[in-house]
Amino acid sequence: MTTLDLPPAAAAAPAATAEPPRPEKRIRLGGVTAEDVLTVAGALTGSLALNWMLYERILPFSGAFGFLLCWYVLFLLGYFAIGRLQWGPLMVRDRLVSVVAWSSGVLVVGLIADQIGFVLARGLDAAKHLNFFTESMDHTAALSPITSGGALNAMVGSLEQLALTTLFAVPLGIAAAVFMSEVGGRMARPVRTLVEAMTALPSIVAGLFILGVVIITFGFEKSGLAASLACTVMTMPIVTRAAEVVIRLVPGTLREASYALGGSQWRTVWNVVLPTARPGLVTAVVLGMARGVGETSPVLLTSGFTSQFNADPFSEHQVSLPLYIWNYVKQPYPEMISRAFAAGLTLMGVVLILFVTARVVGGRRPGQLTRRQVRRTDRSARLAEAAALGAH
Repeated sequence: MTTLDLPPAAAAAPAATAEPPRPEKRIRLGGVTAEDVLTVAGALTGSLALNWMLYERILPFSGAFGFLLCWYVLFLLGYFAIGRLQWGPLMVRDRLVSVVAWSSGVLVVGLIADQIGFVLARGLDAAKHLNFFTESMDHTAALSPITSGGALNAMVGSLEQLALTTLFAVPLGIAAAVFMSEVGGRMARPVRTLVEAMTALPSIVAGLFILGVVIITFGFEKSGLAASLACTVMTMPIVTRAAEVVIRLVPGTLREASYALGGSQWRTVWNVVLPTARPGLVTAVVLGMARGVGETSPVLLTSGFTSQFNADPFSEHQVSLPLYIWNYVKQPYPEMISRAFAAGLTLMGVVLILFVTARVVGGRRPGQLTRRQVRRTDRSARLAEAAALGAH
């Protein structure tokens, strides 16, 4: 029988029906699940009940701080025990560390909110009146109503002293940072050691230094200028340390490109390094200003106190917000204490503005362009391309 005589092959069996693909299961990395919330809630509730029974009924302890501390310790133990019933040892340790980190952050935020709320509650009576921001204490006595007097003289004094401190500290601080990071040599290490030591210098020592050298030795009077010199001693190390770190972050390839084009070292520093590190340098300056505006001990020894309005920082006593607060908060009159807390609220607002400014301005890396600069660069590139096409 030949091949042609073979019976026709049977029809091929239909292909097996393919199973529909199963949907992929998403794996969540991080986040908070219902298990986590219920575990934390159960540990909090159980530890609170146990702590109340032990602390208030059985053990001879008292006090809110001890109660909260014991509650927190029992909460961690309870969370570990409840978590061990659900998860493995590795996951329990990981989530316990997460709970400690989260609770620490909540504690810090709670303390800050408590301080702000306390100052706001005590100083709102004075701060809600416009005269507090438009008048000084020239014609205000201890028993005068809250609608009389204010802290205008202290606010003007703080701003002027802060401006002088910035004028003195910023050039010296940035120059020292450039010397340590760009020049170096044998003197770089002693300068860095001195700057680090000045960073930990107590503020009262800075005030005593200016008092002994500038006021007693050279015969200058107590004034806003002397207070700004004392604040400069406290501010300059902060500016120097922060500026040095920022300058070191500038890529070395930019320096090499400048040297390859024939630029000198100082031309490279002035035209390449400092403009590239500008956002970080602004952050360093603002952080130093925030440190200087809140100093009390140096100002107490060098500026003197007066209730008069003095807009001249180079002559006679000049009060600032920290000194205003220190002088009036210790008096036994409710109106004076309320004015002191209102001044504290104003000082907190100034510091908050400075720190937010540092965060916004310094959020970019060295050399990173802003959106406006990117748009300007793109527009210049498009114009150059259009000009090249028109020339052809």
